[in-house]
Amino acid sequence: MIKLLANENFPLASVEIIKLAGFDIKAIGVDFSGIFDHEVIDLAIKERRLILTFDRDYGELIFKKGYCPEAGGGYLRWNSYRPDEPGKYLLELFDGGKIRFDGMLTVIGERSVRQRKFV
Repeated sequence: MIKLLANENFPLASVEIIKLAGFDIKAIGVDFSGIFDHEVIDLAIKERRLILTFDRDYGELIFKKGYCPEAGGGYLRWNSYRPDEPGKYLLELFDGGKIRFDGMLTVIGERSVRQRKFV
């Protein structure tokens, strides 16, 4: 099963929804509050976790700075949402098994999902 790492800007209500569904998820805001983005990626690399974030800076860290979390990165590019919506949406993506995240930056928009390979 996929292991996840929710960035500080990822809603805790969504973290709980994902956790209740049986996923192994750590929340930066709870477990490692205040660490820098490159430390988040280092943790994701060390523990082979997919990063979940609303922070577009992760694309730059991956493609320009050379950080490559093997489990991938999930950048949610949404303008507005309820705190539980990202968790519910991601559970649908994970359940379908149609998307592989390994070695990819996955940009999850309000109407589309795009992926770019980095490994």
